[in-house]
Amino acid sequence: MKILVSNDDGVNAEGIRALADALRMIGDVVVVAPDRNHSGASHSLTLENPLRVEQLSHDVLAVKGTPTDCVHLAVNELLQPQPDLVVSGINHGANLGDDVIYSGTVAAATEGRYLGLPAIAISLDGHIHFATAASYAAKLVTALQTMPLPADQILNVNVPDLPLDQIRGIQVTRLGCRHPAEGVIVDQDPRGKRMYWIGPPSAGQDAGAGTDFAAVEAGFVSITPLQIDMTAYRQMAQLKEWVERL
Repeated sequence: MKILVSNDDGVNAEGIRALADALRMIGDVVVVAPDRNHSGASHSLTLENPLRVEQLSHDVLAVKGTPTDCVHLAVNELLQPQPDLVVSGINHGANLGDDVIYSGTVAAATEGRYLGLPAIAISLDGHIHFATAASYAAKLVTALQTMPLPADQILNVNVPDLPLDQIRGIQVTRLGCRHPAEGVIVDQDPRGKRMYWIGPPSAGQDAGAGTDFAAVEAGFVSITPLQIDMTAYRQMAQLKEWVERL
C-alpha cells in the first residue's frame, strides 16, 4: 500500500515525522508537505505563483505551498502510480468542532478525498505524546484496508495528549462548537505602527456528551466522519418555497 503523508505544520515538524515512521511499518510512505508552517491555511490553493519542490530524501519532498497544494501536486504529478491513501498530520494541537473549517491538516485530507482517495486527518491535543497519535493512525490505516470509507467522507481523528496506556478507548463523535473567537490583539511594532494578531481559539461552547470535545477531554480518541458534500438537503424544500415567493 502506497501512503501519501502531508500536514500543515511543515515538513520538519515532529508530528509528521512520528506519523511517517509509524506508517512505514505497514506501507510504502512518501511525505509531501509544506516547507514551512501553514497552520490555518484551510483549503487554499496557490494560483498566482509556481510551486517549487525540494527533495529532502528519497521519500520526503518539501513544497513551497499550502497543504492542499501538496496533496494536489503529489497525486496529480509527483507520485506515479498514485497513492492508495492520504493521511494528514499529526497536527500540533487539536482540530475540534469548527477548527475543521480553518485547518490545513483537515484540508489536506479533504483534498485527497476530492481526488478519489480515502483520507484521514489526525491531530494531537497537545505537543508531547506524538507516539500515541501515531499508534492510532497506524491502527486506523490497517483497518481501512479491510473496511474502506464511504466515497464522500474523511475521518477527523483527535487524540488526547496522553501516554498510550492511559488512552481510554475510541469514541465516534460529532463536531462540537467553540465560542466565538477571542478578539483581535492590537500591538505596535518597533517603528510605532499598529499591527494585529488573530486571537487564540476559544473554549468549547457545544462540548457536551457525544462531541469531539467531550471525548478528548475524557481521555478517548475522537473519530468524527466528515462529509465532502456540504449541501443542506433538509433546507432545500423550504428554500424552493422561499424562491417561488420572490
